[in-house]
Amino acid sequence: MKDELVTVRAVIVPGSGANFGSLHEACRRIGVAAEISEEATRIRAATHVLLPGVGAAAHAMSALRTRGLDRVLAGLTQPLLGICLGMQLLFESSEESPEALSPELARGRGLGEGAGVGQPRAVIPEAPSRRYPASPPQPSPPTMKSLGERETTCLGLLPGRVLRLPAAPSWPHMGWNQISLDQPRHPLLAGIDTAAWFYFVHGYAAAPDAATLAHSEHGTPFAAIVARGNVHGVQFHPEKSASAGRRLLANFFALT
Repeated sequence: MKDELVTVRAVIVPGSGANFGSLHEACRRIGVAAEISEEATRIRAATHVLLPGVGAAAHAMSALRTRGLDRVLAGLTQPLLGICLGMQLLFESSEESPEALSPELARGRGLGEGAGVGQPRAVIPEAPSRRYPASPPQPSPPTMKSLGERETTCLGLLPGRVLRLPAAPSWPHMGWNQISLDQPRHPLLAGIDTAAWFYFVHGYAAAPDAATLAHSEHGTPFAAIVARGNVHGVQFHPEKSASAGRRLLANFFALT
């Protein structure tokens, strides 16, 4: 795989308060020396661009617009991968706004799309083995509903809205979960089995639609992997998802 990735010039865009070091190291392990940069010329010159993110959508979009990165990302034609909050920013809007957050989340002390400001680092358990039993069947889940009219305008690279996940069985969704493949022949899913396990930390998600390559469930079905044209997104953290996450990153860097 490393020989196939020699010509990759990847750039990680620091969209919001993410742990860019872990993603940079995950890229290195599959033979890609990704650069962390917010310079427009470097981003445009990259063969592959990654947009990770944790925190709240409104704050992340404000940071991108302040630096003009929203326009840079919108103009890309090379493969783009949004990760966690970065995936949510690819859509038209998110109901996660400062008004929608609890006071604790708004001050950065709770969980939005990852560890908030001042929050201790989460300990990630080991990935479940293939023999790990699937979650027991759940009652018919409620649909994802909007909780208010005020929303955050996002990048608009994918159609649709990002909505708050239901309170049950727990909120936010944090931990290992399985995916179900909707478009298994897409090259981003090469070598990834249905019911593969990935690590999630999020309280908001997009509902499955035509761009959904794979979905997962936590109180309701949500899009776990999406793609349309050069735009791709994963709701989980591939850099924290063991071998399945490494395979997905390698598949992304193999896209042209």
